[in-house]
Amino acid sequence: MSNQSNFIAAALILAVALHAGVVGAEGTGLPAAVRAPERLSETGLYRDISNGTIAPRNLSFEPQYPLWTDGADKARWIRLPDGATIDVRNTDGWVFPVGTKLWKEFAFGGKKVETRMLWRARADQWVFASYVWNDAQDEAYLAPEVGIRNHAEIGGGARYSIPSQAECRSCHESGGTPVLGFNALQLSDERDLLAPHQKPLKATSLTISRLERFGLLYPRRPDLVENPPRIEARSPRERAVLGYLSANCGSCHNSRGPLAGLGLFLQHEIGLSSMGVDPALATSVDVAGQFVVPGTSRDGSRRVAPGAPQASALVYRMSSRRPSSQMPPLGTGVVDAKAVELIRAWIAEDLGAK
Repeated sequence: MSNQSNFIAAALILAVALHAGVVGAEGTGLPAAVRAPERLSETGLYRDISNGTIAPRNLSFEPQYPLWTDGADKARWIRLPDGATIDVRNTDGWVFPVGTKLWKEFAFGGKKVETRMLWRARADQWVFASYVWNDAQDEAYLAPEVGIRNHAEIGGGARYSIPSQAECRSCHESGGTPVLGFNALQLSDERDLLAPHQKPLKATSLTISRLERFGLLYPRRPDLVENPPRIEARSPRERAVLGYLSANCGSCHNSRGPLAGLGLFLQHEIGLSSMGVDPALATSVDVAGQFVVPGTSRDGSRRVAPGAPQASALVYRMSSRRPSSQMPPLGTGVVDAKAVELIRAWIAEDLGAK
């Protein structure tokens, strides 16, 4: 058995030990918390995990503004219970039925490393689980709740870490809904052609129109098909920037989560956009923040300094991988150079010209 397989086996044993103590509200009369299966093959994602065949009930999707995870190749699926629909009465806050499962698979160099599952097991409980693939690529095992640091080499001396459940929850539970990347903007049929790292839609990829056609939305939303959600911006480049910031930063930096007091609202909301209000621009452009860009005076440093990327905290922190300054602080050890270049150009050229 390889060192990696030994490590995975040890992680599995640790996971079992940790989960064995999770009994929910024992002694209170309330049901115990639901636990994730120990093997990925037991979650329902694969019909045959040994040859990589996905179960046909699981529908694939591609968000138009993907989350950056050190260049990982990702695949995503959702499964709704039979006869169930997604409550979309609040366009910016979809409610998923009990039994919903979502999976996201991470691969580097053609090798699957991790698959995450988000499962609404009960009305009052979302289960978060990370599964670590073995060397044979024929099974993945539940990771310990504390995650696995520096699990896999991903090139250039960087290593990929399996997140802890606390880290998963810190992002997923800070933006109004634990489901990220599956909403009206992300699944819009009108795709943003400048969005960094966007993958082409497959014939089977879910979009708003397909969800509507399959009767998976309640109430029916033909308006989202006729007028596909999009970010209204002053230039195509600004549209791509705002979409990227919403997906990569907005889950934490929004008006509802624990960081709301900072006053930086990067999560795009279709309802506000339709009223001509763009909180991302209003709370970042030419706004002084708590972080001062090194080498810049407090008076000169801005979250986004029009015409001056070098004085913009957003650019500095996206370009840093020092724990004290990097953004996002979790889930990435490699700078997203393509996105930094896009945002620098937007600040220097689009904002600098105004």
